[in-house]
Amino acid sequence: MARKFFGTDGIRGRANAGILTAELAMKVGQAAGHRFLRGEHKHRVIIGKDTRLSGYMMENALVAGFTSVGMDVILTGPLPTPAIALLTREMRADLGVMISASHNAFPDNGIKLFGPNGFKLSDEDEEAIEGLMASAIPLAEGKDVGRARRIEDSRGRYIHAVKNSVGEEVRFDGLKVVIDCANGAAYQVAPTAIWELGAKIFAVGVEPNGVNINDKVGSTALETVKAKVLAEGADIGLALDGDADRLIVVDEKGETVDGDQLMALIATRLAESGDLRGGGVVATVMSNLGLERYLDGRGLNLVRTGVGDRYVLEAMRAGGYNVGGEQSGHIILLDHATTGDGTIAALQVLAELVRSRKRASELLHIFDPVPQLLKNVVYAGGDPLADPDVKAAIADGERALAGRGRLVIRKSGTEPKIRVMAEGDDAGEVERVVDAICDAVTKATA
Repeated sequence: MARKFFGTDGIRGRANAGILTAELAMKVGQAAGHRFLRGEHKHRVIIGKDTRLSGYMMENALVAGFTSVGMDVILTGPLPTPAIALLTREMRADLGVMISASHNAFPDNGIKLFGPNGFKLSDEDEEAIEGLMASAIPLAEGKDVGRARRIEDSRGRYIHAVKNSVGEEVRFDGLKVVIDCANGAAYQVAPTAIWELGAKIFAVGVEPNGVNINDKVGSTALETVKAKVLAEGADIGLALDGDADRLIVVDEKGETVDGDQLMALIATRLAESGDLRGGGVVATVMSNLGLERYLDGRGLNLVRTGVGDRYVLEAMRAGGYNVGGEQSGHIILLDHATTGDGTIAALQVLAELVRSRKRASELLHIFDPVPQLLKNVVYAGGDPLADPDVKAAIADGERALAGRGRLVIRKSGTEPKIRVMAEGDDAGEVERVVDAICDAVTKATA
């Protein structure tokens, strides 16, 4: 079934415009609620959000939808996406909902759904919900309409859980840590958790006003955290995105450490202690060839999936892996969380920094990445990848990189963009391949 609403990470779009309206949110609540009305117990759903102004609108519409089909609603206010996954499971809820557009700019918003086990919904469930949204959904009788309430201890529950991801003996005393929360969902919980473990915190991106989420701060705008690390002489910088399910690190010199390096660090540590499961790591087709070569040199494998942390997670669960993620900073550690969690990943990195007694620049640059280039081409409609000239350019690129690199061409699952990525040992050749394909796509969309 072709999807009209759900993409690779829930539903996402411009808030109060296009598809993402209050009306749609109410339909999602009714359809998802009806789908998960199973058994005779009183059903409940946990709803969290990031700091976007439109979150109020979406939240109220979702509450109307869920309560109208007989579900009780528990509201948490601003919390990271992984916190909602955690609370859904811990509070025995039937569903969890996160209102967020992650790293996207303020005008966008989105809806992510979690099942009772705390994992993102399957394709089957999402397709069933889409089907229900197009039909007449049975509403609850008056006496069975759901109730809504807010809980006040959700932040404390999550902070306690993330601190438990490192040993009780671990402390961060003496570490100077810059943390950039992107004016997003983790603006309270992430700095607090790290401070409670003893670090001296320099926090930026912790003054959300409803419209400044991801605005020149966070994991997609690293200049702010880099400048703060250098200005304060900090040991390390941590940058989260708007819903705090991804992490990018900056070392004490202001150099970027991406998700591939973090996965290499964590996997190496767990392999040394005998706690790495599955014999390797799960990552996407976008992860650097250098990571694959590094793991192979240590007798570990790299399983690649399509782009999207949900696909990484599916492969992890199917193969028994406990470490996976994306180059963009989604790090999934199944021993501690059911989805990517930037704060938990940050604590693992900080714990290893303390254990190793190394500087971040020594510890975190695990392997030399292969030259890699990613460019995006915006398109208005149609299917540029079906154009004969685009197909020819892609075929030429594949021949040029054969045996010496990789080429990945894909449509974005959240934006109208064609993403063109190539990597190989020859940086000049990589650039020529990417530019040729991008030019072909641009001409095809003109």
